[in-house]
Amino acid sequence: MRKDVAFACERYQVSERRACKLLGMDRGSYRYEPRPDRNASLREALVALAKQKPRYGYRRLHALLTKRDHSASVMRIYRLYREQGLAVRRLKRKRLSRVAVASHLVRSNQEWALDFACDTLATGRGIRVLAVVDAFTRENLSLEVDTSLSSRRVTRSLEGVIERRGKPEAIRCDNGPELTSRHFLSWCEERKIQLIHIQPGRPMQNGHVESFHGRLRDECLNANWFRNLMDARAKITAWRDEYNGERPHSSLGYRTPNEFAAILKSSVMTG
Repeated sequence: MRKDVAFACERYQVSERRACKLLGMDRGSYRYEPRPDRNASLREALVALAKQKPRYGYRRLHALLTKRDHSASVMRIYRLYREQGLAVRRLKRKRLSRVAVASHLVRSNQEWALDFACDTLATGRGIRVLAVVDAFTRENLSLEVDTSLSSRRVTRSLEGVIERRGKPEAIRCDNGPELTSRHFLSWCEERKIQLIHIQPGRPMQNGHVESFHGRLRDECLNANWFRNLMDARAKITAWRDEYNGERPHSSLGYRTPNEFAAILKSSVMTG
């Protein structure tokens, strides 16, 4: 419309007022000059980051942008997030009433949560992923990937974690055959580790590792195509490093698990 008014003024030598009246355009609208976008650099950074992390919501993107010196309120990020059409599509799930399980966690290594996830290689062969999570710091302590994982493989993986950070007071897990075998039960008893088996059919009694598996599947397993076992191990390990060191966690005040663990360790040393 602005171009039509300008063309009429030039072509027919009429006044701006006359051209606007003939074309039904308000003169204020014709003369309006849009202000420069003060959010241009922030918008560009948000879009670039969202392309790198397509499964992150606006709050997690806000936390990352703040660390990268892009100062803005979470509501401004939300507005730009919506304007750019970056909202993550999530499936609506049926909400079931669940009985909360009391678990008073106050320190790291108080309780580890353990469970398996499954996926498939490009060849069609299945793989299993053993995840071990510290229920207090939310750190992923181990992601063991193989085509099969026996109870002895599980304890060997746990031994490696214990060598790095000490043993847990308790391990929470389901009732899978690897985790109810005589070998696994005797291993826990020998090391005086309390074993907490959740009730059958109640996965949310192990909610910390279930939540972790949701992020693992959404951001890694569903987002990658694994050519072979080595490729799967490499990509899953890379995601684990990102999860622990770069991904802000909402329940930790949008700190990463590594940041939260470092703050916790520092407070213990100074205390």
